[in-house]
Amino acid sequence: MFRPLLLNLSLLIMASACSVQPENSEMPIQSVPTLSGEPPLVIAHRGASGNVVEHTLEAYQRGIDYGADFIEPDLVLTKDGVLVARHENEISGTTNVADKPEFADRKRTKSIDGQDYEGWFTEDFTLAELKTLRAKERLPDVRPENVQYDGQFEIPTFEEILQLLKAHEAKTGERVGVYPETKHPSYFAAIGLAHEEPMLALLNTYGFDGADDPVFIQSFEVSNLRSLDKKTDIRLVQLVAEESGPFDLPDMRYADMLTATGLTEMAKYADGIGPSKNLVIPRNAEGRLGAPTGLVAAAHKAGLVVHPWTFRIENVFLPADFRGGYTASAIGDMKAEIKAYLATGVDGIFSDNPREAAMAVDQFSGK
Repeated sequence: MFRPLLLNLSLLIMASACSVQPENSEMPIQSVPTLSGEPPLVIAHRGASGNVVEHTLEAYQRGIDYGADFIEPDLVLTKDGVLVARHENEISGTTNVADKPEFADRKRTKSIDGQDYEGWFTEDFTLAELKTLRAKERLPDVRPENVQYDGQFEIPTFEEILQLLKAHEAKTGERVGVYPETKHPSYFAAIGLAHEEPMLALLNTYGFDGADDPVFIQSFEVSNLRSLDKKTDIRLVQLVAEESGPFDLPDMRYADMLTATGLTEMAKYADGIGPSKNLVIPRNAEGRLGAPTGLVAAAHKAGLVVHPWTFRIENVFLPADFRGGYTASAIGDMKAEIKAYLATGVDGIFSDNPREAAMAVDQFSGK
């Protein structure tokens, strides 16, 4: 699906490359403090997914090694009710399942959150069957270097991820946090595979069960967060997209949730928001960063932390003023982009490139 986008963006980058201003990364910025006054968090989005195949133990370990404060797994469930980490429950784009003749008859078309998808779905496999598969790079056109890792890593369970964190803590004394996202929670609940019970049980077992523990649970839906708020002291984050609204509340729009009234209402069940980064600083007609929207200040006024997503190092994901080179997969100045967002007072950032993100935060914080 990325090929047309990459081709079009390559032309745009070639047209605008001569106007890139490298000095942007050194421009003085008047910064606003985070809600707590502490340095912003770095959240390794699906692990260090810019460096190795996402949602693998190797990706999470690299996120830890590269200085992330939290690692972020997307959670879906198996047929036998085990939480595993995948970007989506449809796994043809992230595993070699299509190459497995023994699973050819598992191919299905399903409606997930109102959209039809064809492929293979985690809920049709037991954990033992999923463990015979191997992960592959989801964005090979953008990250061709990651393709070398195709076929090397298993699909990890949520428990294996928590064990990885505890092993790191035991070895180093450093406690890295976990930031799970419940993927399609109302869909899974409707088929008898709800996230909440197994997720909370595992978090409790491994010591991630309190408001002071390094753990957030996030979701694009609302109902499961409201339910979780009654069951746990773990901090909850409402994910917010630029368009549409939460699937479980079809009459609600994300835009309405970001008004002063909406943020106040959100603060009754959530501790923070995870907005698309364009909701914090939009891009102008030329694809450059514009002026901040004021969302961070409004969220802070409601007592909510703000963790925007997702910061990535490749041109295809960067504003025009921070791109480098002439191809969509070329590396731009993500650190400069991050610093512009840090100046708005955001409390954390999701990044596929936690090493560079941590460097940007350290530089901005004067470390």
